[in-house]
Amino acid sequence: MLRLAAGVQAAEAAGLCVAVVFNAIDSASGRVTTTANAVAFIVLEVIVAIGVAWIASGLARVQPWSRTPAVMTQVLAAVIAVILLQAHTFGWGVPTLLLALAGLAGLLAPASFRALARPARPPEDDPPVTRRSVSRRS
Repeated sequence: MLRLAAGVQAAEAAGLCVAVVFNAIDSASGRVTTTANAVAFIVLEVIVAIGVAWIASGLARVQPWSRTPAVMTQVLAAVIAVILLQAHTFGWGVPTLLLALAGLAGLLAPASFRALARPARPPEDDPPVTRRSVSRRS
């Protein structure tokens, strides 16, 4: 199931790269209102795609740090999918929603929880000594 989650993350990173290409084509052809905004949006998409790919790499290597960012990515992807569906862009919304649900299923499976669990800390050999101040009355 963890491989499913890593594959979903990688597919989402690839989808972001496709969106970057479409936005770059629109920007180069002059179909944008402001070129500076389009370039900034493309740069932001590239940064997010790199981050999502990095999270997918962490999941594939079974790194415990990758669990929380991966779950957050899937939750945000589901929210974006709902927004896309409300805007009647079913070609982007349906695949995004299906990927988000598959990613969450892969991340929330018991096997994935066990694989991404942080190792338990070994008990300390010498517990810290605390000194108590004792007041004596004479």
